Amino acid sequence: MMEKRYSYVIRTYLNASHAMRWPNQLGQKHSHTWEIICQIKKQNVKKFIKFNQMEDQISAALQPFQNQFLNEIAPFDHVNPSLENLTDYFFDQINVQLESIDCVLLQLQLGESPTRFYRIDAAESGF
Repeated sequence: MMEKRYSYVIRTYLNASHAMRWPNQLGQKHSHTWEIICQIKKQNVKKFIKFNQMEDQISAALQPFQNQFLNEIAPFDHVNPSLENLTDYFFDQINVQLESIDCVLLQLQLGESPTRFYRIDAAESGF
């Protein structure tokens, strides 16, 4: 019989603008409704976790960036706010928040449009 692995999936959105930094110039400022898809695992399978507890932790990590120009907020005031860099940063920030409720982020997908996503998987996710 196949072993089962259990996880939660939560989808949320971040409205923010950014401008790519290119050598010797700044690209055009433009807005996105970033789609964020989190795959989450409970550390203690017997512990009950409500969806809104996970959603609250994700929101706490993203709130400082909501409706902002990302280039003006650390670390993106000196790190290029590319899709890849945003995904990497948000993975770490969301995971820290989730650890406070005994959960871990297995995977983060960040999309700048319905057809363009970047994905990071936890190295030890077992998936």
